[in-house]
Amino acid sequence: MAPLVIIVGADKGGVGKTMVTRALLDYLKSAGIEHRAFDTESPEGDLKRFYPAKAKVVDFAGSDGQMQILDTLGEAVTIIDIRAGLLSPTLKTLSEIGFIDPARCTLIVLHVLGNTQTSINEVKVITDKISTARYVAIGNRINDTKFDFPAGALDVPMLNAKACEAVDAASVPFSVFVDSDASPTLRGYVSHWLRRVFQQFESAKLAQTGGT
Repeated sequence: MAPLVIIVGADKGGVGKTMVTRALLDYLKSAGIEHRAFDTESPEGDLKRFYPAKAKVVDFAGSDGQMQILDTLGEAVTIIDIRAGLLSPTLKTLSEIGFIDPARCTLIVLHVLGNTQTSINEVKVITDKISTARYVAIGNRINDTKFDFPAGALDVPMLNAKACEAVDAASVPFSVFVDSDASPTLRGYVSHWLRRVFQQFESAKLAQTGGT
């Protein structure tokens, strides 16, 4: 079976891409799926702040960073949090060096969409760049705007603002915060939100290492 690679990204910044990646890492851990994570916000990545022992920061724009990830694919699921605004260039590079090819790896593209039309307009741009890769749109409700995501998109609800701030200040994974000695109220908000996000990931069968 070809190694499974999941890239999380968007061409538009400010859509909560790394927040989705953080939830995905918690989901894979809860499902008992062996995984590794790469943060391409070099040199200082936000994902690394929450997962210092799990996430490795690399510069994926250069061949050295690409080799660190792509030359070491194995049985563990590889999660790549793509630097803000660089999903299209990353897909172009992967295509040019032969990694949008089922013989090399099973690739899932998690395209994070904010609730704005500008973000939604990315869908055709991104889907036009992939053929054999699996495309999963993720609508991330980062504010109270009432906006319809494309049909079939996963729908990540908005996390309570105080709870979000508390997790950010603690610099720990969502699942760790839930089991911490923080405010029971805020932990309850995070736990409920995480369960709902896990349900969305489960519906897309992201824990199936075959990528189907």
